[in-house]
Amino acid sequence: MFQSFFPNPKLFFLSFALWSISCILAWYFFVQDFGASLSLGSLFGVHFPDALAEGADAAAQAAFQDAQKTAIDIWSYQYMILCYLLFVSFWVTYGGQKWAKWSVLGSALIVFVTWFHVQVSVMLNNWYGSFYDLIQKALSDPGKITLADFYGQMATVTLIVVVSITVSVLNLFFVSHYVFRWRTAMTEYYTANWERVRHIEGASQRIQEDTMRFASILKSLGVNFLNAIMTLIAFLPILWSLSGYVTTLPLIGEIPQALVFVAITWSIIGTILLAVAGIRLPGLEFKNQRVEAAYRKELVYGEDNEDRANPITLSELFLNVRKNYFRLYFNYLYFNVIRYGYLSIGQFIPFIVLGPSIVAGALTFGIMQRVINAFNQVENSFQYLINSWTTIVELLSIYKRLKAFEAVIKEQPLSEEEQRLINK
Repeated sequence: MFQSFFPNPKLFFLSFALWSISCILAWYFFVQDFGASLSLGSLFGVHFPDALAEGADAAAQAAFQDAQKTAIDIWSYQYMILCYLLFVSFWVTYGGQKWAKWSVLGSALIVFVTWFHVQVSVMLNNWYGSFYDLIQKALSDPGKITLADFYGQMATVTLIVVVSITVSVLNLFFVSHYVFRWRTAMTEYYTANWERVRHIEGASQRIQEDTMRFASILKSLGVNFLNAIMTLIAFLPILWSLSGYVTTLPLIGEIPQALVFVAITWSIIGTILLAVAGIRLPGLEFKNQRVEAAYRKELVYGEDNEDRANPITLSELFLNVRKNYFRLYFNYLYFNVIRYGYLSIGQFIPFIVLGPSIVAGALTFGIMQRVINAFNQVENSFQYLINSWTTIVELLSIYKRLKAFEAVIKEQPLSEEEQRLINK
C-alpha cells in the first residue's frame, strides 16, 4: 500500500515528522530572530523596521507592529521554502523509487497548500474582526460610517478570496492525479503478484476498487490531520491572546486562559464519547465488505456457470448481507445520537463561555466574532477524530482487505477468517 508509492515509507514519514517538528521549534526559538539580517524581503521593499524611540505614541507603535509582522511573515515564507527544498531534494535524490517524484514532490505540494489555506483562515479571522467592528460603529452611531467605507472594507477581502479559490481549484485538479498515481503504483504492485493473490476472496475487487478508495481516503484523512495540526499552530496563540477578554466561566468562575481550557476539555470529552460509541464499527464495516464480496462473487460465477448462483445459495448469501447491514444500522443509530448531539451542543459552547463577558460589555462585536471563529478553529482541530471517525472506520476495513494481499506476497500467515474463506 505504501511501499509501492513512497520511498522507504517508514523512514520517509518518520523523517518528515521529525524534520517538521525540528523546523517549527527552530523557528520559534531562534530562526525568526535572524530575519533582520537574512531575509530577502528588502529586495521587494519589505524591511524590518528600526527600533521605536522611547515614548513613541500609539500610532507609531501600531505602525511599528504592522511593519514588524509583515517583515516576519515574509521571512517565515522564505524559511519554510528552504526547509521544503532541503527535505524534498534529499528524498528525490536518494529515495531510489520509481514514484518518488510524485510521492515526495506531490506530498510536499499538498502540505504547502494545506498550510496556505490555514494562513488564509488567519487572514479572514482578522478581517472579520475589523469588519464586524465597522458594523457595530454603523449600528451604534448612524451616519458615522459611509456606504463607501462599508463596501471599501468588503473589497479588501476580495483578493484573499480570489487567490484562495484559484489555489483550491488547481489543488483539487492536482490531487486527483496524485491519488490516481498512487492507485497506479498499488495496482502495478499487486498485479505483478497476481498468481500469488488470485485465490484471495474478492481479489479482483481489492485491486480494482479498494486501491482507489484506500489512496483517496488516506489522502483525505492525511490532509485533514495536517490541517488540524497547522490550524492549532496558527490559532492556538490567537485564542490564547483572546482569552484575556474572557476571565470568568459560568459555574466555574475565574480561570486562566479560559477559552483554551474549554476548547481542549470539550474536545477530549467528545473524543472519548465517540470512541466508546463507535468501537464496534470498524469490525462491522470490514465484515460488511466480506459478505458483499461473497454475494457479488457468486453472482459473477453464475453468469458463466449454470451450477452456480442458484436461488438457495443466493438467498443464504444475501441473508448474511442483510444481517450485517442491520447490525451496522443499529450501531450507527446510537453512534449518531451521540455524535450529532455532541456537535449540536458544541455550536453553542462559545456563546455559553462568552456569556459573562458579553453581559458585562467587555467585548466589541468584532472581538466576539474573532473569539468565536478562533475557538471553533481550535475546537475543530482537537476534534479531528470526531469529525473523521466514520471515514477512519471505512479506511480500516479497506486496509484489512489489502493487508491480506501483502501477507500472501510476503509469505506471511493469513488471519483465520481469510484462511477459512480461501478454503471455501
